Amino acid sequence: MAVQACKKHGMPLSRAPWPLGVPLSPSRTELLQRMPIFGALGTETLQFLLGQTRSVEAAPGEFFFREGEAASGMYVIETGRVEIVRSWQGRELRLCELAAGDCFGEMALLDLWPRSASVRALSSCRAIEIGSADLFALFERDPVQFALIQMNLAREMSRRLRATDEQLFRLWVGADTAGTIAPPDFRQA
Repeated sequence: MAVQACKKHGMPLSRAPWPLGVPLSPSRTELLQRMPIFGALGTETLQFLLGQTRSVEAAPGEFFFREGEAASGMYVIETGRVEIVRSWQGRELRLCELAAGDCFGEMALLDLWPRSASVRALSSCRAIEIGSADLFALFERDPVQFALIQMNLAREMSRRLRATDEQLFRLWVGADTAGTIAPPDFRQA
């Protein structure tokens, strides 16, 4: 079925949307259960959510998405490794590398902004794509479990923001060796 859909729409097979209700192996559910974003969600809820999602595969060097593209969902890496890269002054800068059990693109579930970075497969990858529509289906079924995911997403993004704040602070302190950089005035913010 996926092969026919790809041929009909001129889509590479590696980007095939697999049918809804992708096999719910215990390993897929367990993978999500180990992630902070899905913490405290019941097995039944995770299986429902997985039944709404699709599996996406990418070959080495292939992009899941590119910086600036419209954002529609997040990905959970099942197999393989990816790198997160940003463009700056005509160069590509590597921000980090992620592997199985990590996720990326989760900001798309909270805001309506374009992608802030590109994600490229370093090896053959398979990921679970969770879109806004998938979460809306969960909201219609169980608003409490939906709210729990939203709170977990906010906590994860807050954790990352704190880590970034710390990095910026250390960069600012390290750059001030000559005493030439004035500290920010937070009273005016």
